[in-house]
Amino acid sequence: MNREQSFLTDVRELRARARASLQQGPVTPDYQGDLKKTIEILQSVLATEIVCVLRYTMNAVAARGLSSDPVKEEFDEHAKEEQAHMRAVAERINQLGGTPDFNPEGLLTRSASQYSVGANLVEMIKENLVAERIACEHYRELIRYFGDKDPTTRVMMEGILTKEEEHANDMHDLLVAQEGKPMLSESA
Repeated sequence: MNREQSFLTDVRELRARARASLQQGPVTPDYQGDLKKTIEILQSVLATEIVCVLRYTMNAVAARGLSSDPVKEEFDEHAKEEQAHMRAVAERINQLGGTPDFNPEGLLTRSASQYSVGANLVEMIKENLVAERIACEHYRELIRYFGDKDPTTRVMMEGILTKEEEHANDMHDLLVAQEGKPMLSESA
């Protein structure tokens, strides 16, 4: 037996297994994750992304001051990107056989981030930076959890993490611009 054949399942066996459990959709017998736990985790991620959409949208509307226009634009852009994350997570929950929970009741208890309203532009930026840092740390943990047990969910979370890190960097840059002092140390 050559090296390639040593790990491939017989095609006839794959076809038979695929036909035997059509009601499972994309979840095949070799799915190694805990399906119930994965959906539960993704419901929390969904809530986090919904809260972020709401916070960024509110900030884009409420921000004011002479230097607020570029910040408002950044808040709007982030709200749209968070909405794309929200949609991707909801689609993944659906693929796994769950029903995405968009119910606003209990949203904040399901979310890793908070819905904090800043009193001024600098406070809004700080609250968004805090939320992005929470998301980055939480999503890294989830990526490690999913590992090879659920590579599709892991890859989705890696893509979202990339954007969240970009958002944190944007918020940091806005904070530096608003406060006029660098916050990152050279050793960081």
